[in-house]
Amino acid sequence: MSSIIKILRNVLWGALLATAAPALPSDLDQAPRTVLTVISASGKQTFSIWHAKTESQQRQGLMFVRDLPRDQGMLFASEAPRPWSMWMKNTYISLDMLFINQQGQVVGIFENTRPFSLTQLSLPMPVLAVLELRGGEVSRRGIHTGDRVLHEVFK
Repeated sequence: MSSIIKILRNVLWGALLATAAPALPSDLDQAPRTVLTVISASGKQTFSIWHAKTESQQRQGLMFVRDLPRDQGMLFASEAPRPWSMWMKNTYISLDMLFINQQGQVVGIFENTRPFSLTQLSLPMPVLAVLELRGGEVSRRGIHTGDRVLHEVFK
């Protein structure tokens, strides 16, 4: 009898967790969508991105997103270069993170980040922005450190 109770408890607990994850907040749904291009040795790679401009949008990031199409992503940018530290709390999917300097050059990449990880991902230098893409896209598209990113935030 106790094994049936354990099974039922696990099923109920799983159902509760599945419904407890909030939908994307309306603030993120209202984040501007723009186009961003990465110029790499393999050619131009174009993405439709959310531009997380507000503090709330940047805190939210891609948490709770359960699927991210290959041609989409999110850009986090600041007014001036600063230390950026990213993590995967409440993030269900693996991401590739590109750290980008003020000139739009990729200066660091973290590939296939681990969902739900609290490990801080950062570079030892300030950067202007971080671009998050679906995990595996950097490798699939041949994007490397030194590639150029074209978007309005890079002068």
